[in-house]
Amino acid sequence: MIWTICAALTILLYFVMLFVTIILYPFDKQRKITHSQCFWWSDAVVASNPYWDLKVSGLENIDKNKTYVIVANHQSLADIAVIYQTRMQFKWVAKESLFKVPFVGWSLSLAKHIKLERGNFSSIKKVYREAERWLRGGMSVLFFPEGTRSETNEIGEFQNGAFKLAIKEKVPVLPIALEGTGSAIAKGSWIFTMKVPPRLTVLPAIDTGGFKAGDFEQLRDMARRAIKSV
Repeated sequence: MIWTICAALTILLYFVMLFVTIILYPFDKQRKITHSQCFWWSDAVVASNPYWDLKVSGLENIDKNKTYVIVANHQSLADIAVIYQTRMQFKWVAKESLFKVPFVGWSLSLAKHIKLERGNFSSIKKVYREAERWLRGGMSVLFFPEGTRSETNEIGEFQNGAFKLAIKEKVPVLPIALEGTGSAIAKGSWIFTMKVPPRLTVLPAIDTGGFKAGDFEQLRDMARRAIKSV
């Protein structure tokens, strides 16, 4: 029943996004209004799920006038719906296979999110060029620096790319900690398994102004420690 509701909401979301994109095409080059349709979708998905009692905190750490490299730990597909509760404008870096999922992937394409082909070096370079362009245009970019969903509740090692990018573009890193979503939907599954109290915590941004190019490991470890501390 839950997945039927979520599927119906996602199909509706796609058609609303498509309509908004067509109508506002000349005026919404960054697809901000298209992206913002995911906010009501997130509200509806969260509200319709009897397995969730979502707690969101730290929204005061978001400055809507700033551009961020956003980094979050990754536990399950549920992370996508939960992160939209921040009401932030951003572009996801998402694996290419997700763009091929009907309605979900089509919605990602409409909002101009960033496609990553894992294991393809030229694709990785393209991702960072595209991310640079968005950041320079005032649009935040969201990375899951673990590179894949965790199979346990433990946070994996972070990859370096997001932190090198933040230092290069001189934008702050905004860490987001997710808890409980991995128990809601296990890796490799599409089934809600148990009642869980998921949490999303937005942590204080880390200013990169004092970091040099070679300091990316220090920045990476600071962000990971912040997320693990929740």
